[in-house]
Amino acid sequence: MKVSLGADHAGVELKDQLKAWLTSRGVIVNDVGTHSADSVDYPDFAAAVANDVVSGAADRGVLVCGTGLGMAIAANKFPGIRAVPVVDEASARLGREHNDANVLTLGARLTAPEEAKELLRIFLETKYEGGRHQRRLDKITALEHS
Repeated sequence: MKVSLGADHAGVELKDQLKAWLTSRGVIVNDVGTHSADSVDYPDFAAAVANDVVSGAADRGVLVCGTGLGMAIAANKFPGIRAVPVVDEASARLGREHNDANVLTLGARLTAPEEAKELLRIFLETKYEGGRHQRRLDKITALEHS
């Protein structure tokens, strides 16, 4: 599996911890930055991860900012991206099962590192159910092209 990973200054520390954890599990990681705590604009990193996912350079994306909310808003501007801000195990699992989410967003100010790793594990391992959910995803895709 290939994962594109990005963060702003508020999420860089958690991003780096997730990168090490993913790498230790054999996941190929494209770290698009940021690489320091210097102030940056989160939409730039959301765009880089979204482009990796849409182009097929990455199977999934992970974005980290202070809350995970701004990153989700920015990433969801890209057709084909279904970014979900995850705050608990249910949202990680259901985001994949029901919405075929391809980008996970996390809030570094809201989620402890060990909890973030578990949420990411669930997100990466959970399969999309399809079935009745596909009709809804098709409608979302149609909205992207209207």
